[in-house]
Amino acid sequence: MFTEAKNAAKNAVKRAVGHPKEPVPVVTVEHWIRRLSPDPKRDAIDYLTSLFPIFGWITRYNLGWLTGDLIAGLTVGIVAVPQSMSYAKLASLPAEYGLYSSFVGTLVYSLFATSKDVSIGPVAVMSQTVAQIIAYVDKHHPGAWANTQIATTVAFICGFIALGLGILRLGWIVEFIPAPAVSGYMTGSAINIVSGQVPGLLGLSSVNTRTAPYKVIIDTLKALPQTKLDAAFGITGLVCLYMIRFACTYSTKRYPRRQRLFFFISVFRNAFVIIILTIASWLYCRHRATKSGSYPIKVLGTVPRGFQHLGPPKIDRDLVSALASELPVATIILVLEHIAISRSFGRVNGYKIDPNQELIAIGVTNTVGTLFGAYPATGSFSRSALSSKSGVRTPAAGIIKSVIVLVALYGLTPAFYWIPNAGLSAIIIHAVADLVATPRQVYSFWRVSPLEFIIWAAAVLTTVFSTIEDGIYTAIAASLALLLIRLARPRGYFMGKVQLRSSEKPNAESRDIYVPLNPKPSLWKSGVRVTPPTPGVIVYRFEESVLYPNSALLNTAIVDYVKEKMRRGRDISAIKLSDRPWNDPGPRPGHDENAENIQKPTLHAIVFDFSGVSQIDTTAIQALIDTRTEVERWADRTIEFHFATILSPWVRRALIAGGFGTGVPISNIPREIAAVVPYRGGQEAVHRVDKPQAEDEESKLPNVVEEERHFEEETSPLDLEDTPYFHFDLVGAVRAAEAGLQTQPADTSRSST
Repeated sequence: MFTEAKNAAKNAVKRAVGHPKEPVPVVTVEHWIRRLSPDPKRDAIDYLTSLFPIFGWITRYNLGWLTGDLIAGLTVGIVAVPQSMSYAKLASLPAEYGLYSSFVGTLVYSLFATSKDVSIGPVAVMSQTVAQIIAYVDKHHPGAWANTQIATTVAFICGFIALGLGILRLGWIVEFIPAPAVSGYMTGSAINIVSGQVPGLLGLSSVNTRTAPYKVIIDTLKALPQTKLDAAFGITGLVCLYMIRFACTYSTKRYPRRQRLFFFISVFRNAFVIIILTIASWLYCRHRATKSGSYPIKVLGTVPRGFQHLGPPKIDRDLVSALASELPVATIILVLEHIAISRSFGRVNGYKIDPNQELIAIGVTNTVGTLFGAYPATGSFSRSALSSKSGVRTPAAGIIKSVIVLVALYGLTPAFYWIPNAGLSAIIIHAVADLVATPRQVYSFWRVSPLEFIIWAAAVLTTVFSTIEDGIYTAIAASLALLLIRLARPRGYFMGKVQLRSSEKPNAESRDIYVPLNPKPSLWKSGVRVTPPTPGVIVYRFEESVLYPNSALLNTAIVDYVKEKMRRGRDISAIKLSDRPWNDPGPRPGHDENAENIQKPTLHAIVFDFSGVSQIDTTAIQALIDTRTEVERWADRTIEFHFATILSPWVRRALIAGGFGTGVPISNIPREIAAVVPYRGGQEAVHRVDKPQAEDEESKLPNVVEEERHFEEETSPLDLEDTPYFHFDLVGAVRAAEAGLQTQPADTSRSST
């Protein structure tokens, strides 16, 4: 009794939701869940072990790897020391904070990294962003918090966000920002930073470097008469940096056997120039101190020895609220720059990074770094390139880099006192200039995609005439807008047939391929002729997933084509104007509508090539149902809908739910698959005016069609028994449609889909 009641209730529920009495086997949610994690325990263990990639290679560490890591670590470490202090000054922080960030960045990253080349630490764009955040907070809350506290708070929150994204495996989010957008804001940021450092290079303290770059350039030109002695150190240092670089590049080409020697000479140019400028500064300034303790040129001053700010970070809730609006751009720069750099070097050196693990690495690096007083650190392009060229073998080279920075913190800080600030500006300008996109790179953007070139240009111009923040938001917004446009307005083609025959084997059988009826001139030879499908058959290919933004486009394309090219099923030329639908204007004066109509072929079948469709949603299925309803109303007969090359079981499931592919009588198919507001006032089935013989022909197919489908079922790897209108390939689908047309009189109605 209980079982019967249970079955009755189950059947009642099925009737209420419209469950078919004899459902076609389709993929289920249970299948998806099982494939998602076949072995949850094993997947959990793999997830935990993947958090520490170091265990995957440390057991195989050897002397050969150690040699390469030592050379790369020493090389990059020596370069990182002056760069880190320069970037700290750029971020409006004391120089030692750059050393803190560099030490923690390279040390912690080596434990979590999936890239052997990337060097973590202070970078120019991030430092400039931190400086802008500090200026923003000071403007709205003057003197409320120290610059160092603001910087460490930004590092902690941004690191925590990146860590969360990595743990949740959301690294795919960065894929929404394309390479031209990244290059655009990097180029604009480089111009922003260089313009802000030129006044420091020339000793022009009166120029406000926190405004838009174009204003900084104008103010710098106006203030040139006020140039101070600092320019002698700054310009000399910058010229020497470029002279050494170009001389080593030329010598490498002239004497290729000494390439390694010239490489290391070029590598150490930063350290060499800083040492020379520091000695010159000391010789000139040591006896020229004023009563107030200042010197003729600006020098770095006292750099505290060791770690002076160890301890948990001071996270003030009010401070977090004050800088909340600036955190998104800081996080984007932190994540995007690092992922872009790590992918670039992975591509060059033949390995693949894990974006999720890299987010975890950068997140842990910044959160742990706040314990040492570090400010935000991310991947450095210049130091990563240097590490790669130096022959780094594993991420363990970061430990060597940290040792070099540690030695500088505890043993060289007295010498840092006399480093001229103009020399640090020269280091920054020299390093950042390489971030500007080359003309060849920009032209490549134009050649590949002019629209993406426009995005690049918009990002650059916005950054130059506004701020880095505005440049990033412009690049992201423009990229997402282009993505949505491409999704909402994809290309679709009505297809025709081209027969191919081998020129080497004239007697070989020809094969049919389907191409657009109106091919682009640049893609085809002038002599290629495209044969349209048999009259009454339409072949259409949609080059995108059919989703709610573009489903109306598909409907419009098919319906408009049918009304233009295919015969109208009913002769309405004699129908009174008052009896016509309100949206039918009727025949034009002096125009024989019926005579023109009978010259057109009768529509029999529409074949969709779904080889480019990987997703389909409810709105798209409704659009296909609407398309079927409209074309059948126009043709006044049932139209076959064939689908070829369905690659996703979920697309197949959705089409079956919409009444496609199975041959179900049209009278049993609902007009709406999922109505927003269900219509309850009348019949739910599609309205049809079928001829009397249609009912007898619903249950049988012409012999030729049966034979064609029987052959396809035997040769196709797909199971076509339950879905005779789904086909393995486009050629088979068109043949099935044409076979049905050959056996059907023009006025015979078919009642299956």
